[in-house]
Amino acid sequence: MIIANELTPSASDRGRLLPVLDQARQTLGDAPQHLLADAGYRKEADLQQLESQGIDAYVALGGEGKTAAPIDSSRHPATHRMQTKLATPDGRETYRQRKHTVEAVNGWIKQVLGFRRFSIRGQQGAAGEWNLVCLATNLRRMRPLMAFA
Repeated sequence: MIIANELTPSASDRGRLLPVLDQARQTLGDAPQHLLADAGYRKEADLQQLESQGIDAYVALGGEGKTAAPIDSSRHPATHRMQTKLATPDGRETYRQRKHTVEAVNGWIKQVLGFRRFSIRGQQGAAGEWNLVCLATNLRRMRPLMAFA
């Protein structure tokens, strides 16, 4: 289920993790205990904020399978801790869950709903269209669940 979404004109998601987390908090009534995010969300201040909130986050620091450069722990302590965490077998396994929890939804939107591009121009219009796509995705996913209710 999609519990929070945002559409920005930026190719990178940098600096957008905490606002989306706030949306998720409003939807769920509480902050999630765990969080998976791709490298686009990587930002030192955000990683520090997640730590201070006690959220067990796994945020990629670069492309998967690529060797990451060492991170200066004095300049970027939270990023360094994240790099250490992701380098462990448990860290790799936990982050790997993102492939079937997040990426599957993106593929489902493209294949099942056939949504591949926006029809409405402008940031506000496209954001509204994306909200409808997310709503349609949730409704399609909920239908089989209603058979058991």
